[in-house]
Order: sequence, then structure tokens, then C-alpha cells
Amino acid sequence: MIGFARATLSLALLAGFCVVGVGQIAGAIALTVLISNVIAGFIAVKLLWPLVAAAAIGTGRAVWQLVRHKPEPPTGLRVADPWLVHTVTRLAGQVGTRPPDEIWLVPEVNAAVTEDTRLLGLIGGTRRLMLGLPVLHALTVSELEAVIAHELGHYSNRDTRLAALSYRGRLTIAAALDRTSRRNPVAWIFRGYGRLYVLADNAVSRRQEFAADRAAVLIAGKQATATALGRMPGLDAAWGFFHHAYVGLGWQHGYVPQDIFGGFAMMAHARAEEIAALTGELAEERGSRWDTHPPLPARIAAIRAMPDTPVQVDPRPAHAFVADLPALTRALADQVVDAEGRTPLPWPEYTAAALTADLQDDVDRDFRAIARALGRPTADLTTVVEQLAAGRLAEVAQPLFPTATRRELPDLFAGPLARMFTLAAIRSGVVQWRHSWSGPATLVTWDGTEPPLEETAALALRPNGLREAMAHLTHLGVHISAGTQRDTAPTAVGAATIGGLANVKVDGEDHDVIILTAGLVLVPEPGRINKGRLRMRDLVESMSADKLARSHPFIAYETVESVRVRRKVPLRAELTLHGGRTVDLRERLESEELGSSSRDALIDILESL
Repeated sequence: MIGFARATLSLALLAGFCVVGVGQIAGAIALTVLISNVIAGFIAVKLLWPLVAAAAIGTGRAVWQLVRHKPEPPTGLRVADPWLVHTVTRLAGQVGTRPPDEIWLVPEVNAAVTEDTRLLGLIGGTRRLMLGLPVLHALTVSELEAVIAHELGHYSNRDTRLAALSYRGRLTIAAALDRTSRRNPVAWIFRGYGRLYVLADNAVSRRQEFAADRAAVLIAGKQATATALGRMPGLDAAWGFFHHAYVGLGWQHGYVPQDIFGGFAMMAHARAEEIAALTGELAEERGSRWDTHPPLPARIAAIRAMPDTPVQVDPRPAHAFVADLPALTRALADQVVDAEGRTPLPWPEYTAAALTADLQDDVDRDFRAIARALGRPTADLTTVVEQLAAGRLAEVAQPLFPTATRRELPDLFAGPLARMFTLAAIRSGVVQWRHSWSGPATLVTWDGTEPPLEETAALALRPNGLREAMAHLTHLGVHISAGTQRDTAPTAVGAATIGGLANVKVDGEDHDVIILTAGLVLVPEPGRINKGRLRMRDLVESMSADKLARSHPFIAYETVESVRVRRKVPLRAELTLHGGRTVDLRERLESEELGSSSRDALIDILESL
């Protein structure tokens, strides 16, 4: 009944959307005729034509997309593991529904079912069950059965057929809004109707989740269902941490792990207690009428309030029953990971290469600042040591800490100097990174001890301490000449996109300005004024921040000597770069933002430089 109600609601709201669009077209035409009786017909048409065109194009595109939309194949690996196939088939029989035709392993903390349908969901088709690899690694057999039974419960309620219709409805309305300017009154009506559609559809979706939870309890019992559901926040946090702390570390520097998802399995095992602690810290979710799922505490409370079903609990790890899971994880990585020419490395070497590249970036930034202050094209550790030996600490430290006093400089510069010593020690081959799944990687000598490089840097900055510090480095086998500069020009490696401003005059020429955490990307001759937001969105989605900076003129923040913000709205600012060049930014009245706070973010950055 829930599924039928959702289908009826989706069809009615989609039909209403088309009626709203046609009504706007008719209303705009009628208004044109009425006004033409007062003013010249040509002027009336010219004034109101944008309304007619927007309504016609928005509705037409949306309806065409609804009719032509075809479901995308899953992003993952189709598997036919005997144990999984047997388990899913058995659970489908218990739920009382036809089993999925395909089982897919996917790279996310989730499980889901889909069904390819025809005639707007009235006729069923190929069914697919998607199982997230992290879920498979983390759950017991009983917990995994609860997850699968929940998803199969959507089939028994016929939710998956309707999900396709609901999804197409969202695409239809989103397409109409995307092609209609926010300044056009037509967009106001479409946007209001879109909110109504989403609210109504989400309310039905939340009821479906409770119904699917009941199916899981009937098959796997209350304890397994509640535990599996409660594990998801901690598992999701662990998955995000893994990508941030392990995968992302080297990805930005041109490396890729040889076994990405196998690495997660090892990390999950090594940090099992931490993940369990995250699971126990279930946040209080109040929920919102805009959510597609009920709050997790509400779902778990509803599960625990249900009558329990006597079931035999199987606490064994589910992944142990999948035949040759390591081979499947490698195959999944081959299927879904686009390395884009990155160098594949085993995990220990990957971590070492990534951390060394990160360290090199930090040291290069310091060397460039020192080189600018000394009026040289480059600088290195030999340069720094020579300046310290000549008693010119301020010449190398002040560029990094421009507001510090001379008394403060020794303590402040100890950190950058320690990084320079560390880089020289790595390049000299006397220290190495020790990879760890249970904690951060550590820097050790070949006999496993931690090198005293921070202490040596502090010693070098004490009165008459430089000679002793150099002796310590020589004893360790560190060659000062190994601390060299790699990049003489700043890059956007590791940077993220913050936002953007379209239609900005840069030194008198039209540009789109993409705002990165590392600098500004200037895109010349951007195109039509009224397509700025869409244009910038397509650009930033098509390439990384680093590639954006390499493909277009790039102004790194570290190259900016001073900024004068003359006006904030519309923005007008003058940037003075090291070397004397000035860059004039003038936002036009027709400018559009990539994100609602791009201008404010840019102003904050400029005022901080």
C-alpha cells in the first residue's frame, strides 16, 4: 500500500508540474495580448518573451528528460559469489519476493536495491542488489542478513519500481530549475512546486524505511537489525577517515595504492576498537521533513519496540564466507578507480612517497619566501645554513613570520628548520617513514629509533649552537646539500575549490574567477553573461583544483604582497604581487556566484593577505 501510494503521488505531482508549466506559458501569452492593447504589440512581446520562453523551455526540457531517462548502471563490480547468491536467494524467499537478478559490490558505506522498469514503473525489470564493500568487511553474518533483508523488503513493498519514478521526477523538476534564471519569476513558481514535490515524496520514503526495517526484524531479529543499523555512522566515519588520511594523502601527489580497498580492510581490523567506540557514540538526530530517511535513533527505537523473532544468531564475520575477497577488492578497484596515470605503489611505499611529497611542498613554500627576500631565484638548506652562520637569522626567518619580533624569531623558525632537516635526512637515506594502520606514520632511523631532528633544529638557533647542530647532523649521516627546492613556482597540489565569481573584469578583460584554497584561477573569455554559474559548475566538476591551476592563469596567494579592497559589492580589489605587478579585479553587476557565499569567501581571503 505504501508503494502504491508513492506511485500515485509521484504521478500526480509530475502531472501537476507539467500543468504548472503549460499554465505559465498560457498565462504569459494572455498577459502579452492584454498588454498589447495598451502599448505597442512589438514592445509587449519583447517585454514578456523571456517569461514565455523560460516557461516553454524549462517545461519542455524537463518533460523530455522524463520520457528519455534511462537508469545508469551501478558503479561497482558485479559478483556471483556462491555464498552471497545463496544467502540473498534464501532471504528473498523468506521476505516473499523475487530475488535480485544481479549482485554488485560497490565502494561505499551503503546497501541498496534498484529495479529497471518500463512504463513509468508499472512493469518490472532487472533487479540489482548493491552491497558496500565496507559493510561486507565490518558486519557479522546475522547483521549482514538484516541489511539484505531490509533491502529486499523494498522489493516486497514494490518500492524499487516507484523509486525510479520518484527519481525521474526529481530530475525533471531539477532540470527545469537548472535551466531557468533565478531572476525570472517563472523560476519562483517552479521552485515552490519543486519543494512541494520533494516534501511529499520524502514523507512517503520515510514510511517505507520503517516498513523495510520491520521486514529485517522478521528475518534477522531485533538485535542484529538494530546493531547493523547502529554500526553505520561509525563505519561511515571510518570510511571517510580512510580516504582522507590514507588514500587522499598520496593521490594529490600523483600516486595510487595498488590495493585501495584491501587497505581499508586492514585499517578496519587494526582500528576495530576505535570504530566500535564511534558506533557507540550515536548522535541525537532530530530529523527534518526534508530527509528521505527517518532519524537513526527513531528507527532503532522502533526496531527495539517490535516483537522479537526467535532466530539463531551467527556472530562470525560475513567477509570470511566470501570466496577470495582480496581478489574481488582488487577487481573492484580496477573497475571504479580511475588512476589517471598515477604511479601505483604498495601501501608502505605509498605512505612514504606521499608524506615525503607533502613535506617537500611545505619546505618549498618556505624556500620560495626566503628566495624572494634574498633576491635570489631559488633557495635551499645550504642557503639557510649559510645565512645562520653569518648571523642573519632575520633574513631567512622574517619572510615566514613577517609580524614577529626579532626576539620571537628563533622559537618560531625552529619548526620550519626542523622540516628542512627532516627533508634532508630523508633524501640522504638515513630515515624512513614507518607505515601504520593503527596510528599515524612515524619517522624512524634504520635501527627503529626516532631521529632528534626537532631538538637539533632548536640547538642550531641558540647562540653558538649552529656548529654543534651541524655535527649532530653529520653524525646521523644527513647531507645538508640534500635539502633542495623542487618547485620554484607555487602549485595548487592538494588545494580545494571554495567557490567562484563569473563575469569579473581582470585588468579590464572578462574572466571567470575560480577561488581555490591556494589561489585564484583566472579563466579568460568565459562566454555568455547569463550562463556564468552553470559554466563555472561544469568547469570545476570536470577537473581537480590542481588541474584547473595548471590549465589557466593562476595567482597563488603566497605570491600576493598586498591587497587593497576598494569596494565589496560589487567587488573591486587591487592585488600587488611580489615583483611589483598589480592585478585589478572588478566584479560586474551581472556577475554570478558559484555557491551562495563565494564573494564573501573571496573578500575574507583578500583581507587576510
